Amino acid sequence: MTTATTATTTPTTTAITDIAGLVTNDPSLGEGPLGLIRDAAVVIDGDRIAWVGESSKAPATDNRVDAGGRAAIPGFVDSHSHLVFAGDRTEEFNARMSGRPYSAGGIRTTVAATRAASNNVLHANVGRYVAEARRQGTTTVEIKSGYGLTSQDEARALTIAGAHTDEVTFLGAHIVAPEFADDPAAYVDLVTGPMLDACAPYARWIDVFCEQGAFDGDQARTILTAGKERGLIPRVHANQLSYGPGVQLAVELGAASADHCTHLTDADVDALAQGETVATLLPGAEFSTRSTYPDARRLLDAGATVALSPDCNPGSSFTSSMPFCVALAVREMGMTPDEAVWAATAGGARALHRTDVGRVSPGARADLVLLDAPSHVHLAYRPGVPLVSAVWHNGTLLRSDLDLA
Repeated sequence: MTTATTATTTPTTTAITDIAGLVTNDPSLGEGPLGLIRDAAVVIDGDRIAWVGESSKAPATDNRVDAGGRAAIPGFVDSHSHLVFAGDRTEEFNARMSGRPYSAGGIRTTVAATRAASNNVLHANVGRYVAEARRQGTTTVEIKSGYGLTSQDEARALTIAGAHTDEVTFLGAHIVAPEFADDPAAYVDLVTGPMLDACAPYARWIDVFCEQGAFDGDQARTILTAGKERGLIPRVHANQLSYGPGVQLAVELGAASADHCTHLTDADVDALAQGETVATLLPGAEFSTRSTYPDARRLLDAGATVALSPDCNPGSSFTSSMPFCVALAVREMGMTPDEAVWAATAGGARALHRTDVGRVSPGARADLVLLDAPSHVHLAYRPGVPLVSAVWHNGTLLRSDLDLA
C-alpha cells in the first residue's frame, strides 16, 4: 500500500514594501550616517537581507508585506546584559529610592539566590528576559555570567547563556566572592586559574568590574590578560561609580568595549577617541540609581564610537527596553535621535565585533523592526509608548501587532 503525498513549497523570499523611512545604517544606500531611504522596501531571502531600495523598484518575491507607511530600523543590538540570575532586589531598589546610595555590594544578594536556583529556573528566567527584549525590538543580545562566583556556578551560567545567544561573556570578576572577602588575591588566583579553565570553553568574551568595591586596575589587568591568553576578548565595566583606570586599561588591552563610562577625564575621552574600544553607555543604570548620566555629547564630539544598552540586571537597571534607553540618551545625554538609534543598533554591533547585524543592507542578517510610527525619531519623541509593531529575526517574523498580510 502506498500513500500519496503532496509537496508544499514554503516561500523563501519576502518583500516588505511601503516603508516610510528605512534606517539601513549604510550611508552608501541612503541619506546621512543612517543611510535613510524614504518610501523604501526590503527583500528578505531566507535569513538574510537580499535587497533594499525604493519601494516602487522592489523585485518580485514569493511573499509581500505592506508596511503601511511605517518606519523600519535594524533590530536593536544589546551588547551588555546580566540575564542569568534568580530572584530580584525590589527591597534594595525601594530603599535606594528612599535615599540610600547605590554600591556594588548588592550583587551578593543575587549571587546567593542564583547559586540556590535550579538549572530549569535559570533557563526559564533567561528565556523570559530574552523574549521580553525581542518584543521590544532587540534581536541580538550579549549575556554575562557573574552571579555564581564559583568555578561550577560560573560555568553553569555560561552554558545556560549559550543556549540563548552566541554572545557569551565570562564575568567571574564581577565582585570578589563572599568566601574570599578577606583574601581578594586568592580570588583573583581562582578566577585566572581553575575558574577560567572551567569557563573559557563556553565564552567568547571576558569582562571585569573595575571599580571601587570590586577590582582595582592591577587586578583587572591580571584577569583580562589571563583571559586573552585563553582566546577570550576583553570587555570592561569601567568608570561607572567613580573616576578610575578602567577606561584606559580597556583601550590599552584592545577591549571591544568600555561599559558605563560615566566618570571620564579628558585623558579617558582622548583614549576612547583614538582607540578602537567602543564606549557603551547604559543610561538605565543612571535612571535606576538616580546617578549622573554619562556625557555622550562629549564622547561623540571627540570622535569616540558610542553604543547604547539597557544593562538589564536585577540590581541597578532592571529594564530590557532599548527604546527606553534611546529616549533617555536623547533627553539626558546630549544625543540626537539619529545618533541614539545608530548607537542602539550599529553601535552595539561594533561593540560585539559584528558586521552581520545592526544594519539593513544586502548580506546582513535579516533582523528588522517595524515601528508603528512614520519615523525612527518617534522612539525618542514618544517615550514610553510601545512603538515596536513587528520584529523579524533571522528572516522569521517573531511577532506582529498588525495585519501584515
